[in-house]
Amino acid sequence: MGNRGMEDLIPLVNRMQDAFSAIGQNSNLDLPQIAVVGGQSAGKSSVLENFVGKDFLPRGSGIVTRRPLVLQLMNCPTEYAEFLHCKGKKFIDFDEVRQEIEAETDRITGANKGISPVPINLRVYSPHVLNLTLVDLPGMTKVPVGDQPADIEAQIREMLMQFVTKENCLMLAVSPANSDLANSDALKIAKEVDPQGMRTIGVITKLDLMDEGTDAKDILENKLLPLRRGYIGVVNRSQKDIDGRKDINAAMAAERKFFLSHPSYRHLAERMGTPYLQKVLNQQLTNHIRDTLPNLRAKLQSQLLSIEKEVEEYKNFRPDDPSRKTKALLQMVQQFSVDFEKCIEGSGDQIDTAELSGGARINRIFHERFPFELVKMEFDEKELRKEISYAIKNIHGIRTGLFTPDLAFEAIVKKQIQKLKEPTLKCVDMVVSELTSTIQKCSHKLAQYPMLREEMERIVTQHIRDRENRTKGQVLLLIDIELSYMNTNHEDFIGFANAQQRISQMSKKKTAGNQDEIMVIRKGWLTINNIGIMKGGAKEYWFVLTAESLSWYKDDEEKEKKYMLQVDNLKLRDVEKGFMSSKHIFALFNTEQRNVYKDYRQLELACESQEDIDAWKASFLRAGVYPERVTDKEGKSEGSEENGSDNLMHSMDPQLERQVETIRNLVDSYMAIVNKTVRDLMPKTIMHLMINNTKEFINAELLAQLYSCGDQNSLMEESQEQATHRDEMLRMYHALREALSIIGDISTSTVTTAMPPPVDDSWLQVQRGGSGGRSPATSPTPNRRAPPGPPARPGSRGPPPGPPPAGGPPVPSRPGASPDPYSGPPPTVPSRPNRAPPSVPSRRPPPSPTH
Repeated sequence: MGNRGMEDLIPLVNRMQDAFSAIGQNSNLDLPQIAVVGGQSAGKSSVLENFVGKDFLPRGSGIVTRRPLVLQLMNCPTEYAEFLHCKGKKFIDFDEVRQEIEAETDRITGANKGISPVPINLRVYSPHVLNLTLVDLPGMTKVPVGDQPADIEAQIREMLMQFVTKENCLMLAVSPANSDLANSDALKIAKEVDPQGMRTIGVITKLDLMDEGTDAKDILENKLLPLRRGYIGVVNRSQKDIDGRKDINAAMAAERKFFLSHPSYRHLAERMGTPYLQKVLNQQLTNHIRDTLPNLRAKLQSQLLSIEKEVEEYKNFRPDDPSRKTKALLQMVQQFSVDFEKCIEGSGDQIDTAELSGGARINRIFHERFPFELVKMEFDEKELRKEISYAIKNIHGIRTGLFTPDLAFEAIVKKQIQKLKEPTLKCVDMVVSELTSTIQKCSHKLAQYPMLREEMERIVTQHIRDRENRTKGQVLLLIDIELSYMNTNHEDFIGFANAQQRISQMSKKKTAGNQDEIMVIRKGWLTINNIGIMKGGAKEYWFVLTAESLSWYKDDEEKEKKYMLQVDNLKLRDVEKGFMSSKHIFALFNTEQRNVYKDYRQLELACESQEDIDAWKASFLRAGVYPERVTDKEGKSEGSEENGSDNLMHSMDPQLERQVETIRNLVDSYMAIVNKTVRDLMPKTIMHLMINNTKEFINAELLAQLYSCGDQNSLMEESQEQATHRDEMLRMYHALREALSIIGDISTSTVTTAMPPPVDDSWLQVQRGGSGGRSPATSPTPNRRAPPGPPARPGSRGPPPGPPPAGGPPVPSRPGASPDPYSGPPPTVPSRPNRAPPSVPSRRPPPSPTH
């Protein structure tokens, strides 16, 4: 029997498998096993029962094993069996084990002789077995019988392949001695999935049933169709012995006597029989498991490293320790403060690469969204000129004015400054929204303490709301300050004289040439969204925006220009997203009701995100393309007759036109100063009164606010999810540590048995080649079955070439019993496979006279 290290090997593996099955990792370990493969009635069941020492497998005609049986043999002082699907139930009577296997098979496959790849897991504990893990697979069959499905052979083959194709599966290839070895179903499978013979162990059964005058000496000596791991012969009980309840121990004694007394096997007796087969299997399994240990250890260590840092926090965790709660509260507040500051100020670690966040979004509000909102509130040119003309006329009253009145300038400027209150308040609202989102994002790390997270978010958000009111008051105060005094002595203000000169300068500029056109404002990909399906559908192009035009190209190489659109008289409006569309859309249209692009009234452009939309809108502002206002649509119908008469009057009064143009230039110059001031002061005001103040509040006062809000113990209560997660991580950690410890025990308590030396396995290599690969292996068979085989050779070779002498010389050299003649012929074999299939039927009859 095997040494102690080998006996302890499989229990260690089973312990490791059990440790991982509880945490769902069993299937990932892919532990080594031995699969028993063979044809129907090859003796597989008898070999397995000899391992266990009990009759427990179903018997009968046809296909009996219809589900894989995973059999774990455990060396134990007491004798019983357990099924995985009947946990806790011990089977003492092995007749009940047979009945349970049959019942469990029928539960899954029914009674129609069907098959299923779902295994039955059985553990047999006995003092008479070594520690082995085996898989009994259904025997291969060719023709469906009775209620068996038509594709029974394909079903069984597919099931076998699921087990034997694994690199860590040893194959126990069971073949009966009283049939041609070359026709063995087990060796055929082994040849296909293990052409090197590295994981195939041959077992020869029914040695006592061979015809008189024949033997399997060449096979057992590994001379005929040799395997690297060799063949082991066994003698099982006959069906008569089984029916007569012959004791298995007596059967093993009879087996031993058979090998010692048989003249052909006497010299091999020490390497034959079921006990030796058990020992060899354990040695091979030991080697196989040791070979898989490095990869297994690496996999476990990588899993362990991935959770070790997190588990370190849980090792000394005591939920009810008050000092732990106090320490955790301080750490959480400090971590929250650091995370908030990093989110606002930016940092080098934990950078979000998917979208803008925190300070970057607020920066975009300051420098893209807020300027865009200011421009949206800018005056309409025609409307402004009309207001200026009314103001000049109303100031002059009944008299005809000779000079441009200052009061008209002041009235118009104050009205325009008043409009700035709305975008400034909206800017504060947007910053508050981003700050609130940042607070929620930074509090994600507090998820394990839901009460603390909720209270912390409430306190900080309430503080932001308080600062919001203060900030809005200060912003409105800035606008009121601008309204209180018109500083016409400002260094950037053009003054009255310059305003008149600017009129002539503007006319000269129009004829001077379009130098601004060379300045590119923005480039990027946009999708033209409103092209019909019949014309190609929505397409993505490379757009280039300059001060004078919008062009788009096929790609970013800018070689193939598709179209160029002048930006004069263009405006911009938002378009609602389609029902199934994820893109954000805006549109360009002509203020003079002309087609913008081909026969389209508007050009719809789509971006992937709102950030891209805002950036493009800000770029269009620089090119002079302003957003559409609601008043644009309403003002076109109301008062059109009066406006028409006024416009006619304006065009008829050159003096009034000059005064309107002068005031217009003055207003434009002063509002540029005001907008510049507001754009500069707004970010500073919000930063000082809201953002910096919130950072100081979190650093200095948040902890005190938390202490004053109530009981700290309830505040630091863990969430149920966190407690469950901690227990799962600790369980996983200890299971991994235990598995690594078990691997260490296996490494130190076992010794690798040297691999047998290579043999001439050319029959494996040749048969792997083509469709006729089976026939070369069949030619040695007649010599094995009947020593007086020369008469059979001409019959077996006759059909393909015709006259027997044609291929005569190579044939005698191939089936010889000695290794030297056998090793010679491989060069001649490859030339024959294509001619082999017709000869297969004629080869089978010759052995029949020897039966």
